[in-house]
Amino acid sequence: MQRYFVPSENWTDNRVIITDDDAHHINRVIRSRTGDEIICNHPNGKAAVCRITGIEKEKVDTTISEWLEESVEPLIDVTIAQGLPKSDKLEFVLQKGTELGAAAFIPVQADRSVVIWDEKKAEKKMKRYAKIIKEASEQSHRNKIPTVKNVTPLTKLVSESNDYDIKLFAYEEEAKTVDFQSFGKAVSTMRPGDRILIVIGPEGGFSSREAESLKQNKFIPVRLGPRILRTETASLYALASISYHFEELRWT
Repeated sequence: MQRYFVPSENWTDNRVIITDDDAHHINRVIRSRTGDEIICNHPNGKAAVCRITGIEKEKVDTTISEWLEESVEPLIDVTIAQGLPKSDKLEFVLQKGTELGAAAFIPVQADRSVVIWDEKKAEKKMKRYAKIIKEASEQSHRNKIPTVKNVTPLTKLVSESNDYDIKLFAYEEEAKTVDFQSFGKAVSTMRPGDRILIVIGPEGGFSSREAESLKQNKFIPVRLGPRILRTETASLYALASISYHFEELRWT
């Protein structure tokens, strides 16, 4: 059943109104008809099966048939701070990271980031990122849409990181040491409800200055397996590992 995230102002008693791109999608893409059912997600995380009662060009009226007692949101609140990569790799991280359960994303301007954001284009980029995450949330049946923050210098990220329970950064030099800190060990210390911040470097990784700053501010360097991962792979490795540990391992 097709799922849509609907702003809170479009919910009134037993009625939900769908507008804009979602209305176009219902009307022109999947060609729904009056009487068809869809799932509508409220920003508070609740979802309801809704029956279409009217379809116009830019508006779809529905009534709530039943509330769903479901949630696929992870037990761990994970924020991915992604060093700005080249090309469209950030879009890939946002899409796949949303599917894997990330709660938030922070694009980070790091020393070795080749890309430097043009402030004039930032608003356009953020709108595109919001659309990618919304569509990925609908596709993966998330209950909430992850947030994407504005590009943040690493120094600012460090200074604003005190609200997290566990702070990690993927450090390729950690993979080269004998007495390394494994990501698995870090995951084993996590508990349901924890807020986790995982920082991933851009192509080329972190500079020695950045690594030292992170360590001094209680970020733990971790190895993401014995192989060196691409920047767009690292965050997905971390999210998949956490998902397996908390959502699948208990069923084995």
